Amino acid sequence: MAQNYQKICDELLKDLPDRQREVVSRRFGLTRGQEAADLETLESIGEDFGVTRERVRQIEEDGLRRIKQNMGKYEKVFQSYSQHLKKFGGLRKESTLLEELGGKEYQPQACFLLTIGKEFEREGDTEEFYPVWFVGKGSVSAARKVVTSFYNRLKKINKPLSSKDLKLSSAVNEKALFSYLEASKKIQKNDEGFFGLREWPEINPRGVKDKAYLAFKKTNKPLHFKEVAGMIQGSLVQTVHNELIRDPRFVLVGRGIYALSEWGYAPGEVREVIFKTLKEKGPLTKEEILKKVLEQRLVKENTVLLNLSNKNYFLKDARGRYKVKEA
Repeated sequence: MAQNYQKICDELLKDLPDRQREVVSRRFGLTRGQEAADLETLESIGEDFGVTRERVRQIEEDGLRRIKQNMGKYEKVFQSYSQHLKKFGGLRKESTLLEELGGKEYQPQACFLLTIGKEFEREGDTEEFYPVWFVGKGSVSAARKVVTSFYNRLKKINKPLSSKDLKLSSAVNEKALFSYLEASKKIQKNDEGFFGLREWPEINPRGVKDKAYLAFKKTNKPLHFKEVAGMIQGSLVQTVHNELIRDPRFVLVGRGIYALSEWGYAPGEVREVIFKTLKEKGPLTKEEILKKVLEQRLVKENTVLLNLSNKNYFLKDARGRYKVKEA
């Protein structure tokens, strides 16, 4: 149907008085070759005509009212729009819908036809949703209910969910589910197809440090900072290293090797790890200390033993176990 859009719009506009036709055409960007981004404001048109923006609005309203009285012959177009929306639970993100209906060339015309169609409604940008078009009031409340449900679930489990996981736990059909989520500002999908909260670095990484965090999450193991840099396109090794040093999400566990603190790694040098271990567990044997520290640090045993032999910090008790030297 897209190849007929310009003809349909021209037909609908042709019987309007000249000024009404020009205002409606400029307001919706219906001139051939005009981009959707070129839609004109009430103020700019009013300046050309030498009238107020309110007067331009009245001219536009009068023109649309006349058009709506003479659009019966295009009922099949509006039926196809309605059927398309209903496939997606009655609600679709505006940018997606206009691309689906009008392609790259006829999006302004598709928007115009939606505007004059009796059953279509538009809700502008809100805190919850991007601009959407919908049929039936119930679709908005249904979308809000679905999004709120998944938002609360994601917040509780604190990790992204795959498309499969979402489908298995949804009461609405697949197309409606993903249409509602696409319209949401709170939930987004990352490049790997996982859904999560918009502010999560796994979903919406911001800068080198978030991309580094994703590299660790993807490999699920400690990495050398050069390896991390190699996984971030266009990054500099030193920049990555600086971010790893500064961000508390990353812990140095070996020579240039980092891990995530959320994996249970504690910050600090080897001596500090020994100190913390003995404070928590009490006196331990050399073997017990080695086991605990090597779970936290990728270092040689001799490095641990060398730190443990420092009598300024650690002493042996009567049973040969090590303890923290009291001040």
